[in-house]
Amino acid sequence: MTEREITEPVALCLANGDLNPDAVGWTRRQLLDTSRIGRGIRDRGRNKRWEYWAVVSPTHIISLTVSSLDFAAVHGFWVRDRRTGVTIDRGRVGGPWTATLPPSLGEGPARARMRGLDISITEVEGGTRLIAAAPQLAVDVVAAQEPDHEAMGVVVPWSKRRFQYTVKDVVRPATGTLTVDGEVTQLDDAWAVLDHGRGRWHHSVRWNWAAAVGHTDGHLVGLQFGARWTEGTGMTENALVVDGRVTKIHEQVRWEYDLEHPMQPWRIVGTDVDVTLTPEYDHASQFDIGPLGTRGDQVFGVFNGWIRVAGESTRITDLFGWAEDVANRW
Repeated sequence: MTEREITEPVALCLANGDLNPDAVGWTRRQLLDTSRIGRGIRDRGRNKRWEYWAVVSPTHIISLTVSSLDFAAVHGFWVRDRRTGVTIDRGRVGGPWTATLPPSLGEGPARARMRGLDISITEVEGGTRLIAAAPQLAVDVVAAQEPDHEAMGVVVPWSKRRFQYTVKDVVRPATGTLTVDGEVTQLDDAWAVLDHGRGRWHHSVRWNWAAAVGHTDGHLVGLQFGARWTEGTGMTENALVVDGRVTKIHEQVRWEYDLEHPMQPWRIVGTDVDVTLTPEYDHASQFDIGPLGTRGDQVFGVFNGWIRVAGESTRITDLFGWAEDVANRW
């Protein structure tokens, strides 16, 4: 596959709202102006905007989402205690007015405001601050970011009217606090992962996503893989991050798993990657309300195997992360 690296700022959309052909490619830094997504009446109902953050530590998994689907807002806040197996979910669905999202990544705060749920995502000196509060739960975490930080972004074109820009930022050291039922846990050995999305989607879609981060074999490694939703577009969302440097994978990787038995191992294989996730927890979700619905398995656990960058192999040993299979009607 030939995927062009974008190195200069570019608008995702043309003035008429169509996909800008010059935006199709991948980046290692945020260069896309996505301000036309969600503006006006163009393709109303098809505009999808979100900021998803996962924070993982030896003791907890924390998930935060602020999103607008045009006709509704879907906000997520759940916490899993890896020691006890207890999961508390405070996600809510509301009107689109409950979501505030920046026009482009880093250009303002993202907020969710509903009764029983308050999420604030803001850029601060040295990183991004994630604050959330709901009954029984509160989190205040900073995901650190160095000035020369690299993260994979990619524009996936289905057509001139249907396309997606995603940034998968998988190596962000995180520090802060988590409070559950009044008990405060200091998060020091934690990592944050961002999924930033802006685009115009078909009504029905299915995707795979996998990510992991940590120290292994003397390197700081981030894994980023996707499948299904990019097929036939000439682009992928596959990349490796080793010691802060993004290496794009210019091929579709192969996923091997059994959705009927999601707690069995998940394997991801390509020319320069062969890793297997051994699950410890499946965060399953499902709802169906006529034309709208979702079904998902986000399986958390440890990855083992190997990756190769510039001819040098790195062992992947017990790298914590997740793999998922999601189908949406939205």
